Amino acid sequence: MNTSESSSTPSPNPVTNPVQVAAIQLTCSPDVKQNVENTIGQIVAAAEKGAKLICLQELFASQYFCQSEDHEQFALAESIPGPTTDRLCDVAKSNNVVIVAGLFERRTAGLFHNSAVVIESDGSILGTYRKMHIPDDPFFYEKFYFTPGDLGFKSFTTSVGKVGVCICWDLWFPESARLTALAGAEILVYPTAIGWQASEKSEFGASQLDAWQTMMRSHAIANGVFLVAPNRVGVEDNIEFWGSSFICDPYGNLITVAARDKPETLISECDLSLVETARTHWPFFRDRRIDAYDGLLKRWNDK
Repeated sequence: MNTSESSSTPSPNPVTNPVQVAAIQLTCSPDVKQNVENTIGQIVAAAEKGAKLICLQELFASQYFCQSEDHEQFALAESIPGPTTDRLCDVAKSNNVVIVAGLFERRTAGLFHNSAVVIESDGSILGTYRKMHIPDDPFFYEKFYFTPGDLGFKSFTTSVGKVGVCICWDLWFPESARLTALAGAEILVYPTAIGWQASEKSEFGASQLDAWQTMMRSHAIANGVFLVAPNRVGVEDNIEFWGSSFICDPYGNLITVAARDKPETLISECDLSLVETARTHWPFFRDRRIDAYDGLLKRWNDK
C-alpha cells in the first residue's frame, strides 16, 4: 500500500458534498418520558445549529436495563412504529432532519430486539437495523433480552447520503462494518452504551476506551467511510458510561470527541466527497481477494 504523504493526504476534491452531522451524548434517568423529551430538546437544538443527520445513543429512551435479568424490564419495549418513533418522526419532519435512534423493539410477544430506526427528514421511517451480535458479559446480559438481528447489514439512502447502522457490540466484528459499507454506506453510525465497571476502571479503563475508539477508527479507514459513535454518559448502577462520543473521517482522523463525564452534542461537517477520494487513493475495495475468503463462513478453520 502506498503510504506516502501524497496518498494519505490527497488534494481536496473540488466537488464537495458537505453534511452537518450530530451525535447526541446524554445521561439517562429512570423516567422514560423525561429521557425522550430531553433527547428531543437536543435534536431541536442541533437542528437549529445546522445539523441534518442526528444520531442518538443505544437504547436512548431508558437507562441501560441489561445489568440484570429482570422480566419486568420487557415492559420498556415498544413496537416500530410506536409511540417513541411517532414522536421522533414528528420531530424529524418539523426540523427537516434525518434521525438515527436506538430503541428496545417489541416485535411480538416474547420476541424483542435491540434496534435502530432510520427516520427521513419528511417524517417517514426508512427502515430498521436489528443488532446482530448480542453480548453476554457481567452487567451486559443482553442475551436475556434480545434476539439476534435477522435483517442483515444494511445501508439506507437518505436525503443527506447513504447511512449504515451497526450497534455497540457489533463494533468488535470487522465483518459488520465491511458488509454495511458494501451495501453502500458512506456514513456508518454506531449507537452505543459502553462503559467501565468500578472494579476494572483503574487497571483496564484507559486501554478499554482506547480499544473501543481504535476499532471504529479502523473501520472508517478500511471501508472509506465517515463514522459516528454516540455513547451515553453517567453512572447507572454498576457501570460508569464513558461518553467520549466521536466523529471521524474516512482516514480515521478524529474530527470531534465529546467529554467522558458530561452530556454533550457534537456537530461536525462531513464532506461526503472525501469518501470517493479516500477509496480512490486507498483502494482497499479494489484489492479485496473475494475468491479467497471462504474461510470467513466457518466458525474456525480446523486443520
